[in-house]
Amino acid sequence: MATPRIAVYSGTFDPFTLGHDDVVRRAAGLFDQVVVAVAVAHHKKTLFTLDERVAQVQAATQGIAGVKVLPFDGLIMDFCAAQKASAVVRGIRNITDFDYEAQMAAMNRKLRPEVETVFLLPDAPLQCISSTLVREISKLGGDVGQMVSPAVASALASAHKADTTGKGG
Repeated sequence: MATPRIAVYSGTFDPFTLGHDDVVRRAAGLFDQVVVAVAVAHHKKTLFTLDERVAQVQAATQGIAGVKVLPFDGLIMDFCAAQKASAVVRGIRNITDFDYEAQMAAMNRKLRPEVETVFLLPDAPLQCISSTLVREISKLGGDVGQMVSPAVASALASAHKADTTGKGG
C-alpha cells in the first residue's frame, strides 16, 4: 500500500471563514488526509480561545472526508514531521499574501526540505475575505453571513455582544 499523502493547513482561524473552508476542500481533493492545524497564536490577541477556534473548524469541516483538526504550538515544520506530512498547504488571496507566503515557504524549506509548500487560491468570490476584516465588520454590526458559516456568524455576534456588555469575549 502506498504511503498516504498528508498535508497540513495551518492558521489562527480567528474566525474560520468560507475562504478557509474552500482551501480545505480543495486540499482534501489533492491529498489523502488534510490536518487543519489551529495555531495557539502567541503573536496576536485572538477573539476566540484556542478551544473555540478548534471547535469552529471541526464543525465547519466535519463533512469533508480525510480532514482532521488539531491544535498546534511551535514550528509548523515540526508539526508536519509529527503528522508525517509531505506538504503544507497555504491559501493565498493576492500578491501581498504571495510575497509573505513565498518567504515563509523558503524558510520552511530550509528547516524541512522534504516538506513541499502548496499554494491554493480560494474561489474568486471568496478571495476578498480575511479573518481580520470579518471580525471588524462583525464588531461594527455588519452582516458577515456571506463570509463565514452560520455557526461562526452566531459565535461572532455573541462575542461582540459580550464585549459591549462587559461580560468577556
